[in-house]
Amino acid sequence: MLFSTIVRLIAGVGLTSSVLLGCQQRLAPAAIANPVLPGDFPDPSATKIGDTYWATATSSNWGPAFPLLKSKNLTNWQLAGYVFPDQLPAWADYYFWAPEISQEGGKTYIYYTAHQKGGNLAVGVASADRPEGPYRDHGPLVSQPDGSIDAFPMRDENGQLYLVWKEDGNSVQLPTPIWAQRLNEARTALIGEKTELFRNTAPWEGNLVEGVSMLRHGGYFYAFYAANGCCGSGCTYATGVARAKNLLGPWEKCPQNPILTNNSRWSCPGHGTAVERNGRWYLLHHAYQSGSAENVGRQGVLSEFHWNSAGWPEFLNQQSEPTATANSVTTRPVVDEFNGTALDLSWQWPVAHKPQFALSNGRLQLRAQPDFGGAALGRHTLTASYTATTTLLHPAALPAGATAGIAALGDPDNSLALTTGGGRLQLWERRAGQPRLLAEAPLPSNATAAIQLRLQVRNGNSYRFAYSADGRTWTNPLPADGATSGAYLPPWDRGVRVGLLAEGPSTATADFERFELENNAE
Repeated sequence: MLFSTIVRLIAGVGLTSSVLLGCQQRLAPAAIANPVLPGDFPDPSATKIGDTYWATATSSNWGPAFPLLKSKNLTNWQLAGYVFPDQLPAWADYYFWAPEISQEGGKTYIYYTAHQKGGNLAVGVASADRPEGPYRDHGPLVSQPDGSIDAFPMRDENGQLYLVWKEDGNSVQLPTPIWAQRLNEARTALIGEKTELFRNTAPWEGNLVEGVSMLRHGGYFYAFYAANGCCGSGCTYATGVARAKNLLGPWEKCPQNPILTNNSRWSCPGHGTAVERNGRWYLLHHAYQSGSAENVGRQGVLSEFHWNSAGWPEFLNQQSEPTATANSVTTRPVVDEFNGTALDLSWQWPVAHKPQFALSNGRLQLRAQPDFGGAALGRHTLTASYTATTTLLHPAALPAGATAGIAALGDPDNSLALTTGGGRLQLWERRAGQPRLLAEAPLPSNATAAIQLRLQVRNGNSYRFAYSADGRTWTNPLPADGATSGAYLPPWDRGVRVGLLAEGPSTATADFERFELENNAE
């Protein structure tokens, strides 16, 4: 009687009975509309700057390098730009991975991984006076013979600045130590000697530990990390945590590792950053959505955790669906009329082969390329099933040897495309750099001014293409409305893009009037 009265009195002033029942009574998990970063956003990193959360993620071999996103609530994100929007760092050429965003002393820092020209994977750093940039690159900080990746800055218990990173030993069938070494305050060079914090030793970790992000809580340094196989249909990724009283150790791994694993909605969760909002703790990490056949890529997922009575982080939705409602961004159609003078920020291109393009009078003018699979512009796919359409103007006016159309883009060596040129419509498969004609048909006589091209994808891998001269009657160039498989398209570390293609002499230009991507809810 007395107990229930006290509970009612406390509830009346805005508290709950969890105050009385102790730390084992927790708030219900927050309703999160995952994915919070729909599309291919691996290795997400986030930090709070002022009243706004800023995030970035791996862009790999798609340019521009390293997206910059902002949010007020960790769930609704807006693409604000890129760390390297126009020019890549002079020392790097590809594999733009695992950027880590941090803020200190009025400056924003991006620690990132890239392949060093003539060398191996290295960790670099760039800085800006504002999180949206522009960023100045300071060059590589560390590049070991086996490769150095996944950097994270952390101050020790004495306030000394350190860089924490992974030695990429798994690339040569060796262990993967996590190192820490002093970093000068200018963030331009490592100083002193490196110290190993921990490495892959537990069976569940397989041949690697990586993707470390740290925080300090309750007298401990905590290191969230990923382990095992990151990518593709055979991925085995999961998340663990280790802690230490001092940054340089000794470190102990959580007895409950891995603390975040597959569930019915998401698989292979890992490589994220812990963030706090309104007294609640979250890990922003990546995972594959079930049924996407890896074609969408590793999407940004927000998972809530609390601190248990033993002082370890414990995820609240480990055995249940970590999503309450569908993300409206995922299901909303994407329409680009190509108005204005600048291309929408969501368009991307192969990082080493930026195409030439211009916008004029509601048209995208894409200049053809004779090699590397043509000039390509692509956008994230957001679901495993979708329909993309575009209008190509004056297809009959394309010069000899030039083709243009709509495409599913894995990388410059792997694509599926419906193109027109030379008075023909052709369905092409490009696999491992080798083109193969799947079907062709004459360009309809009433489509000389414009033709609409359509790409429909179901369950990630089933692709159907069609064309129309009037937007009402659609014809599939394959017999019996057939489909072709795109299972070969996604590279091991990234998702498929959908977009536009122009191939042929660089004097040729293709004019596109509209692009629409309609996503099907999963």
